[in-house]
Amino acid sequence: MSGKVRIEMRDGVAHLTLNRPEALNALDPEMARALRVAAEAVGEDDAVRCVVLQGAGEHFMAGGDVGFFRRQIETAGSEAAVIPREVFRDAHGAILALRRMPKPVIASVRGAAAGYGVSLVAACDLALAAEGSVFTLAYCHIGASPDGGATYFLPRTVGFKRTMELMLLGGRYDAHAALAMGLVNRVVPREDLERETAALAARLASGPSEAYARGKALVNASFRHTLEEQLDAEEEAFLACAATPDFAEGVRAFCEKRPARFRG
Repeated sequence: MSGKVRIEMRDGVAHLTLNRPEALNALDPEMARALRVAAEAVGEDDAVRCVVLQGAGEHFMAGGDVGFFRRQIETAGSEAAVIPREVFRDAHGAILALRRMPKPVIASVRGAAAGYGVSLVAACDLALAAEGSVFTLAYCHIGASPDGGATYFLPRTVGFKRTMELMLLGGRYDAHAALAMGLVNRVVPREDLERETAALAARLASGPSEAYARGKALVNASFRHTLEEQLDAEEEAFLACAATPDFAEGVRAFCEKRPARFRG
């Protein structure tokens, strides 16, 4: 496992830390590969009940490594630089792993989230942002179109017109603007980000993991289903949840007016 993405496990929570703080955690080929491998690993680990994605140092992720792009241009000797497709397979494989894993994923954002960093935030199930965070899609500033699923997630999250604004103008938005457009769920004081993230992760890790997994799968499927298909899928998911010990515990706890003790 590359040191460019760290995995730390605590009480059922896997913390994935983007670890190039000297480069504002910019995505290079090695980090893309490490992020895909890490996301796939925690997604398959039954001991993991929640995932936190964060950046080392003062920033979440400053997008793709522009220095790497420049080296590619200089090596090619012309503007026709070739970005290896393996980089996209890894970077996009990481996005798919985050969406497909049957457990909640939280983005914990401080500092800059740019380019692919915004795509990562959009791909996560929940996002907390510290005061002072800045979000920018920024691809237009280097003459590129978005990647990382930005053109998939953002229209569904912030709407068509706002997505076009983010993409065409490449503006910078603070944490409260990101909250208003629906890109993040909460804005917290910078000094409280770690504590608030830990509290949310602990709540999810102690929750009904089967119900969370089926609910996430339902939301993912809703983008390709008709209403009739979605209703059928909801019926099957609910019946499957109803056959689990967690459902029985949840019902008993509700009737007995006590907190449920879910086991997963």
